[in-house]
Amino acid sequence: MTAPTLPGLTPDPTPPTAGPVAPVPPDLTPAPGTRAARLALPMSRKIVTEMAAEYGVCLHPVTLRRTDLHTGHTEVVDLPCGSTRDDKCEPCAKRARRLRQTQIREGWHRTDEPAPGPNPATDAQRELILLRAHLEFARDEAQRAAQFDQLPDIDDAISEVEEAIAAEGLRGAVAPTHDQDDDDNHGRRKRSTRRRQDAPDLPRKKVEPRTVGKVYTAPDGTEHRPSMWLSLTLDTYGRVLPDGTPVNPDTYDYRHAAWDAVHFARLLDRFWQNLRRCAGWNVQYAGCVEPQRRLAPHAHFAIRGTIPRAVLRQVAAATYHQVWWPAADEPVYSFDRPPVWDADRAEWIDPDTREPLTAWADALDLIDTDPNAQPAHVVRFGPQVHAEGVTPGTVHANRTIGYITKYITKSAADCHKPDTDRQRDHLDRLWHQLRVTPCNERCANWLLYGIQPKKAHGRLQAGRCKGKVHQRATLGIGGRRILVSRDWSGKTLADHRADARAWVRNLLGVTVGATDADAVDQDDPPAYAWELARPDDPDLPPLQHRLLKALSQRAQWKAALLAARDRASTGSAYPPNRPPDGERTP
Repeated sequence: MTAPTLPGLTPDPTPPTAGPVAPVPPDLTPAPGTRAARLALPMSRKIVTEMAAEYGVCLHPVTLRRTDLHTGHTEVVDLPCGSTRDDKCEPCAKRARRLRQTQIREGWHRTDEPAPGPNPATDAQRELILLRAHLEFARDEAQRAAQFDQLPDIDDAISEVEEAIAAEGLRGAVAPTHDQDDDDNHGRRKRSTRRRQDAPDLPRKKVEPRTVGKVYTAPDGTEHRPSMWLSLTLDTYGRVLPDGTPVNPDTYDYRHAAWDAVHFARLLDRFWQNLRRCAGWNVQYAGCVEPQRRLAPHAHFAIRGTIPRAVLRQVAAATYHQVWWPAADEPVYSFDRPPVWDADRAEWIDPDTREPLTAWADALDLIDTDPNAQPAHVVRFGPQVHAEGVTPGTVHANRTIGYITKYITKSAADCHKPDTDRQRDHLDRLWHQLRVTPCNERCANWLLYGIQPKKAHGRLQAGRCKGKVHQRATLGIGGRRILVSRDWSGKTLADHRADARAWVRNLLGVTVGATDADAVDQDDPPAYAWELARPDDPDLPPLQHRLLKALSQRAQWKAALLAARDRASTGSAYPPNRPPDGERTP
């Protein structure tokens, strides 16, 4: 017997099933007009900031006031802040990263020397050099004849001639000043350059001036010139887990890790010096220093040309850097009871005995006079040396450039975010050790070890040195994280930026140098006076207005650039030497 059906209704085709019925999820959409509904609406200012960052507009511009000295017209100009960190300004940091990638790409697989030789000296420059030589001869004769009253006049003439030499277009100083020469002869400490007995010897060749790599010929007769990329790592300080934390934090050598991080840059300089002497040619490199997961710094480098892997490992094993500083193994004073400054004697003294601390020069004299003296620290590379060959124009080459520069927009401490308590404790232990590690001769941390820093003064505070290596964000990497050799691409960063602008102007058909100032007489070029705009200036628009204006300008540039690219793709080819995609902005 079937159930009766009411008029206008259809029976349910599925029979009822036994058991509980799943509850219908409630509708979480807030009711219109409520506070929850208002909070669900996106913020207009946040959308402006996000779109500005998407189009590459600087979020924290430096506002300058430009005044035309001819017409008196004044306008406010926003310049990019130029930050290289994502946490400060993401658009500027991405622009800086793309610029570094362009620099690495242009210099990596070059087949010609990037830096041409200097131009020959002109007759006027040679005459000035000869006049400088005559003055040097006259000064030496006056000094030999004990005519010391003539030396100030000769020194003044030498200064005038050297200023004329610099104005004539010669680079560098002809010779050091006599005051500087005297200071170098009497104040410089000379140490033996003999290699350590525990370091292997290295073959030494005469370094050729070439910077390009070797050309290889395939069996089919084709020639190619490959390059390499290299990773260098510091030594171990104890066993670590896959997350980078030590297996036993109590036995992990945090002091050794902190000293290695502070002096890692000097170790890299020694490595490239030894590699050039061992390879016999001027090896060029470009790379980045970043922390590993265990927070020890290591470096990735792109190398022009090829070098045998055995040679790279041999040079890394034989490279070291000795730190000839006073011993700083155990602190003599604590933060609770540090040395005190005696204003009358202008020196730091012991808080109990009132005796002065050892001066910096006296501490170094003790090292020089001790025949059995040992360096305070020796920095070495670890056994992990990774090197690979890279063929130009391949996907692997582009991927490697991205790998080398993947962390350059982040602080050292942000490259590997601590997620667990063990990782946070490991970072804190390393940072606390870096706080008490001396960074240079004038570091305030020397007070903790009973040493007065070089050029000590009463404003020093032990454990609060302002050096970058002591900051939590740097983890000991206080210097430049991007390291590029001089003859890498033959261009500076300003040159690479100019190339990008020239490419865009060429594509858009904009005449370089055509500005509103062309109406001014060419004999009287435009002159501007620049000054920082004050936040309380009445004619300074709000930041949101300036961001909206810059956003509109960038959107118009992008539309014009895309249209020009479409016309170029359907018609003629792209202009030569175009920059990568990220650099194609006006």
